Amino acid sequence: MDTTATRLTFRDATEADVDALVALVESAYRGESSRAGWTTEADILEGQRTDPEGVLEVIRSSDSRLLVVEQDGGIVACCQLEHRGDHAYFGMFAVSPTLQGAGLGRTVIAEAERQARAAWGVTEMHMTVISVRDDLIAWYERRGYRRTGRTTPFPYGDERFGVPRRDDLRFELLVKELA
Repeated sequence: MDTTATRLTFRDATEADVDALVALVESAYRGESSRAGWTTEADILEGQRTDPEGVLEVIRSSDSRLLVVEQDGGIVACCQLEHRGDHAYFGMFAVSPTLQGAGLGRTVIAEAERQARAAWGVTEMHMTVISVRDDLIAWYERRGYRRTGRTTPFPYGDERFGVPRRDDLRFELLVKELA
């Protein structure tokens, strides 16, 4: 078992966590700080990844949970779980860039899947990933997710999701059967 797992605590986010969660998500995906980890989107997107309003919306939604992962008193990871009928949606996944590559992400996603099954009785987890993120998609495939080939357009022109640096972005649905 991963040694990081023994020092982690999982809890639901509160409104008091919003600023720290926005900073975590931004650090994992945007700007120079994101290059410390391997999940950066800095080469394909500029601008913001999320904002306080978007994080608050997830926290306040009756069908969603924003799972906070703490280690040594600080927030080191997070993910959104949303109940969507027969499946759960997994999103807003972020791991501190300086902690990426050491097994923390594997631990978080396994706990998220466990909690979705336990809380909602769902048998599938869905997520969307920017289709040009081959390294990230391969990581999810190693965790049991499969590509569906079903895509949705990237929201070009809506800067809440970032400012694209290329014109071929779209989201692909990945699905995992939960045992």
